[in-house]
Amino acid sequence: MCGIVGYVGSGQASQFLLDGLRRLEYRGYDSAGVAINDGSAVRICRSVGRIDELTARIGPQPMAGSLGLGHTRWATHGAPIEINAHPHSGGDGEVLVVHNGVIENFSGLKEDLQRRGYVFVTATDTEVIAHLIAEGLKRELNSAESQPADRPDADDEDENAVYLKAVRWAAERLQGTYGLAIMFRDRPDLLLAARFGSPLVIGIGRGEYFLASDTSPLADRTDRIVYLADHQIATLTPEGFSVHHRDQGMVSPSIETVQYEAASLSLQGFDHYMLKEIYEQPESLRNAMRGRLDDQHATAIFGGLNLTPQQLRGVDRVILTGCGTSWHAALVGEYLIEELARIPVEVEYASELRYRNPPIDPNTLVFGITQSGETADTLAALRETKRKGQRTLAICNVVGSSIAQAADGGVYLHAGPEIGVASTKAFTSQCCVLAMLALYFGRTRHLSFEAGQQVIEDLRALPGLVQQALTCDTRVREVAEKYKGATNVLYLGRRYNFPTALEGALKLKEISYIHAEGYPAAEMKHGPIALVDTATPSVFLVPRGTTYDKVMSNMQEVKARGGPIIAIASHDDPRVAAIADDVIHLPETAEFLQPIVSVIPLQLLAYHVALLRGCDVDKPRNLAKSVTVE
Repeated sequence: MCGIVGYVGSGQASQFLLDGLRRLEYRGYDSAGVAINDGSAVRICRSVGRIDELTARIGPQPMAGSLGLGHTRWATHGAPIEINAHPHSGGDGEVLVVHNGVIENFSGLKEDLQRRGYVFVTATDTEVIAHLIAEGLKRELNSAESQPADRPDADDEDENAVYLKAVRWAAERLQGTYGLAIMFRDRPDLLLAARFGSPLVIGIGRGEYFLASDTSPLADRTDRIVYLADHQIATLTPEGFSVHHRDQGMVSPSIETVQYEAASLSLQGFDHYMLKEIYEQPESLRNAMRGRLDDQHATAIFGGLNLTPQQLRGVDRVILTGCGTSWHAALVGEYLIEELARIPVEVEYASELRYRNPPIDPNTLVFGITQSGETADTLAALRETKRKGQRTLAICNVVGSSIAQAADGGVYLHAGPEIGVASTKAFTSQCCVLAMLALYFGRTRHLSFEAGQQVIEDLRALPGLVQQALTCDTRVREVAEKYKGATNVLYLGRRYNFPTALEGALKLKEISYIHAEGYPAAEMKHGPIALVDTATPSVFLVPRGTTYDKVMSNMQEVKARGGPIIAIASHDDPRVAAIADDVIHLPETAEFLQPIVSVIPLQLLAYHVALLRGCDVDKPRNLAKSVTVE
């Protein structure tokens, strides 16, 4: 969940490091730091808090040096205080390390290193890595000195090989996940990177090389990149780079060309990334559908599933797994696939699926749903099911991510970068992709041509309907002003709008810190109704549909107990207006697509309440965007 940047080349490292950390700050903002080697010494600067505070600590004079690394942290081991901020040094300062991930066996390694005389000053697991690499370097240097200079393999023992072997020796002893950027005090022209389970990307420039945890810091610097794979270690110098695999030795990496949209990384006049991304949803939905709707055959087209029509018709069961917002999208997908394709679906928390041993028959497809493609629990769940012989697929937003690489196939969202920590456009794009998958599966089975055509027509109308839904922004702000002081909020919906209620409650919790819970509206009377009082508003999702009258009855039950009601309703619905205290109107859409439209006012409500309460909308406390730890 942390952000990593690194630079080696003919230029100055400091500007890239600071600019890159700003673009990665959504990955963690507890503390930050940089280390730069100017050829004679290494200067380290760290601070608690945001990148602006680190910049102020550095001062107006840039840190000189053409080799450096930087880090923005989301704390796991050790409190977010300056001494625990990265980079961390190993040995007597000869090794500098930044790290994303969690080392599960750090306690045992730490005890062993302490017995060897290494002194620890932080509470982090990363300091173990730094000392372990220092120990590996000591071993390699001693081994090199003891060997005759004229032995047959002496040419292979160049200076870089010694450092590479030291990192490899240390990596072999680590259990857990890591993305590492490493530099050495005595080598001002050498940067190493190692990866297992946590992403790292190399950017290829002219006489310079860049390193980052994702591609965003590389925009405006280079469009030629290499995605490191698990168990790979890269060696970077101003003259070039090489990649070694733990089991295969030196490998020839695939250099890819990426296209950046500079606008997607800027605020474009919006006050916050979350608001910008809410307003980007009409376009992100168009991007999700572009080229995927087939009018001639009344179906959807997916080129990345890597399944034949015969294999698809043989699918007996689907498992959808994810975490947080992606899990809510999976619940929507369960309704969609079962209704349109008549295939049984189970939705699993990835964090639970990875430790269960459920019976899964050979004709089951397992979909991992994720925005970042790096969610540790989802990645582990996919790997575990794949290990047992299941076909695994990904619904993901980030090309080249760990989950995209690990799955047998999948579908990209094409939603563009999502910088705000609270996911918005990724959720609606996930629901849209799941609707198209349901159509695709349905048309391989019983779904008629005419029914398929209607689904396509409804999908094509979505961006315009979401655009209309965004016009409720002013009304939502008025409602937020009225209820900003609430300490508890209930979100209630039925059928397709039950997962939407869960997602609305999550958004409010994430960024306003108000306790909120989502429930199926009918379940309210089985416990949650005890919470209803005059100070606890209930948000009802009550657009017209098959359960409309049932939800109206649930609203009456809350009204009878004096609970304030905020209703998300279809346009021109006087019945809802007669009961609810506040109504937010939405355009009507097909019932199976209601979550994509009805979530819009819930996203805006969370945003405005958080803003009115003085919360940091884009960087809520204790959270980070890409959850790469368990």
